Amino acid sequence: MVVTQRILEEVGRAIKLAYGTEPQEQLLLGVPPDPKLGDFAIPTFLLKKQFGENPKDIAEKIAKNISTNGIIDSVSVVGPYINVSLGTDFFQAACSDVEPTAKSGKRVMVEYLSPNTNKPLHLGHFRNGVIGMSVSNMLEYMGYTVVKANLINDRGIHICKSLIAWQKFANGATPDTAVMKGDHFVGDYYVLFSKESEQDPNLMEEAQVLLKKWEDGDPEVIALWKTMNEWVYAGFADTYKKMGLQFDVFMYESHTYKLGKDIVDDGMERGIFTQLDSGEIVFELPESFGKNKDGSVKKVTVLREDGTSVYMTQDIGTALEKATNYNLDASIYVVGSEQDYHFQCLFEILQALEYEWFDKCHHLSYGMVELPNGKMKSREGTSVDADDLIAKMKELAEKEIHIRDKTSAIPEEEVIARASKIGLGSIKFYLAKTSPKQTILFDPEESISFEGATGPYCQYAYARACSVMAKAPEDWNNSSDVNYDLLGSNMHERVLAQKIVLFETKISKATEDFDPAIIANGVYDLAKAFNQWYNMYQIIDQNNSELSKARLALNCAVAKTVKKALGLLGIDILTQM
Repeated sequence: MVVTQRILEEVGRAIKLAYGTEPQEQLLLGVPPDPKLGDFAIPTFLLKKQFGENPKDIAEKIAKNISTNGIIDSVSVVGPYINVSLGTDFFQAACSDVEPTAKSGKRVMVEYLSPNTNKPLHLGHFRNGVIGMSVSNMLEYMGYTVVKANLINDRGIHICKSLIAWQKFANGATPDTAVMKGDHFVGDYYVLFSKESEQDPNLMEEAQVLLKKWEDGDPEVIALWKTMNEWVYAGFADTYKKMGLQFDVFMYESHTYKLGKDIVDDGMERGIFTQLDSGEIVFELPESFGKNKDGSVKKVTVLREDGTSVYMTQDIGTALEKATNYNLDASIYVVGSEQDYHFQCLFEILQALEYEWFDKCHHLSYGMVELPNGKMKSREGTSVDADDLIAKMKELAEKEIHIRDKTSAIPEEEVIARASKIGLGSIKFYLAKTSPKQTILFDPEESISFEGATGPYCQYAYARACSVMAKAPEDWNNSSDVNYDLLGSNMHERVLAQKIVLFETKISKATEDFDPAIIANGVYDLAKAFNQWYNMYQIIDQNNSELSKARLALNCAVAKTVKKALGLLGIDILTQM
């Protein structure tokens, strides 16, 4: 049993002794503001309602019943907090490998990235990918079976804009003749359409006509659509590999929209949807969504007046495809906060359609990534291209390595290899360290720094711990021979052990909340505490082999925890920086 569970069980036992009943609320385990107060703190605010007493009085009653003959060595009360200090087995527990309790039988789909085939991946997709991959990794670590899905938005009016622009302005050019990645090539025509349509309003009408032809199965339109999409898929595959993204399933909206239209037809017969005089088919939202300014009921379009589908059509079809084909306990949609209302409407429609699994759907909403000069806009060509960003960060990392390598001892091939991991890690960490719901202002220079809350700082802490182990005596790695009583004479060691012990709790919380920021900030705190300890104490003391073994065990535990945390965020570790 992990240390945190043992502490909470002992406190739970003390509550039963003090009040004759078990706590109704889940006990929380935190840390005191000052390490001198103890190793961990248990707040009693949540017990006030159950026991009807002042939290400070509750804390004092519980503390009197806590045993100090086991995991807990001493107890103190400060206001509404019960502070506990642990004995020497605290360090043995911190240095022992801990595996989570598997939640067997749970099957979850994480749908993330969902790119459009009219443009290359950009910085916004990068944040989506970091969240999606991290959440998938965390769920898998906690024992879930995860289906990582990518729903390709390969149809619709935006795709037709690229097709029209290519037809009119490409003169038969291809990615090969233009010497470009296919996604960049097609994306340029999407931007070109936006510019040309400002001068020629008829272009938009032509795109609408093309969409109707596509849905009607016009052979010439379908052939061009397939060709241009294949160009884009080849480009996407290259970027997925660079970003370290993995998918078990690819779904295509060009397939699911048809299923969505069938569901709408069925819903019309059942009276769930309504056709307006204009020809549109809509879903009337319940009163909980409010009213329009004129007092009318709010509506959601599920089919246009010309019979063509909209995003909602295909999302209804996609939801049914997921439920039918993948036997899911939960379906998570990683989609930007700009679509919050869309998903509220979608889930309301699924409930109205009487799908029993509607409440298994969860929208993992995340804020946008903005630049110092404002929002990114793909149609205006102002988005930060993912491929360009990866190359730029790698270049910045190479410069940083050369600055630090004053003797030019590192071979250039090794510089490039390290820079790739550092550059990519810097982007992922920067995007992960902010809670998903918050908007991010992305600063490339800040993200690549080797100081502060950055990926390189955490990677460097791991490399530093590895360098210590590389210098260790051959016989040090024998846990049965470690005297843990030698640790804890300084607060820095206690803080390190505390952060390691709490990390499993952080992973559990991060998984529960779908929030990689909990792990990112947790590993930064651990890396910072480790660097302070490293700089203040001699880990390997040639004159004290027993103390060296104990400190090496703690050093190794730090390295394992940092490696685990960065791995959950999809960040590669380095043994040398």
